[in-house]
Amino acid sequence: MMNLIPADQIKIPQGLWEGLGRLGISADEVARQARLPLTIMSEPAVTTTQYFAIWQAYFDLAGETAAAIIELATAYETAQYPPSLLATYHARNYHDALHRMTQYKQLCPPENLRITEDGELCAIELEWFYGGRELAGPPMLIGLTLACLLELGRRGTATNLSAYRVEFTQPMGDSRTLEAYFGCPICTNATGNRLILHRSDLDRPFVSYNEELLEILTPALDRTIYEHDNVHFIAEKVKSIIKLRLADGCPDIGGTAHELGISDRTLQRRLAEEHTSFKQLLTQARHELALAYLADPSLDIKQIASLIGYEDQNSFYRAFRIWEGDTPAHWRLMQLGKTAF
Repeated sequence: MMNLIPADQIKIPQGLWEGLGRLGISADEVARQARLPLTIMSEPAVTTTQYFAIWQAYFDLAGETAAAIIELATAYETAQYPPSLLATYHARNYHDALHRMTQYKQLCPPENLRITEDGELCAIELEWFYGGRELAGPPMLIGLTLACLLELGRRGTATNLSAYRVEFTQPMGDSRTLEAYFGCPICTNATGNRLILHRSDLDRPFVSYNEELLEILTPALDRTIYEHDNVHFIAEKVKSIIKLRLADGCPDIGGTAHELGISDRTLQRRLAEEHTSFKQLLTQARHELALAYLADPSLDIKQIASLIGYEDQNSFYRAFRIWEGDTPAHWRLMQLGKTAF
């Protein structure tokens, strides 16, 4: 599996909005609850912050968490799958489908799936990374992602597969409802979010296997991943270096170029080819880290300003108002209020 540093752009398939509509929740309701523009469902991509706000809004509107997770997982029709999911559904077997899923998830940041096969079990762990930090993720999205991974196996094999165990880092509503759906024990307060399968189920062939369709989809998706890697490689590499160096002061283009083993002029040229600049990436890195740090109540505003390379709080306040139209303290208060379950 290729390790890409994800850009802060997430595509939401139209099928999601249609699935919510069939459950009696309109896209407009979700947007209002998330305090986002009503046009959000027609945007080609959203930011990580917006993406999580959408799922938090669905959580707030849906009622009982476990039942809502299962309803949405089973309501999402195969015909509405985007090409990346369609390729997994038409894989040769469950094992092939899951490994394709981990590969194509690179096109859907900030999610990451990690597969570990050990003895008679196979564990699929769900992670989110944003702003250089691992995030907990909205409960509804965690549950839905793991449910969809099992749903993929059930639809592909036309068998009512049961998991071995499902682990969540936080409560997910009625455990009995989830146990009935997954067909296994549900563990909460675990160290990670994992779907653990019987390894013997991975060899089950998919009745939906379509070799001809895969011959069309696979090269196109592989090319998209390759292009995604190359388009974002230098810019995201620079941003990653900036984030690592910000706590020690404001990094400059010369030091960053030296760390990459190229000249200042070469770095400027390559960033220009990607329609960005060192100054823009510095601003983006500070913005992303600021949002991530503000989500941690143990950090005070002065600490955060220092961690993202500002010598004084006033400079940070001015920059944050430009980014979010709000003060850091009030933005934090509003976000923490949204996530208080």
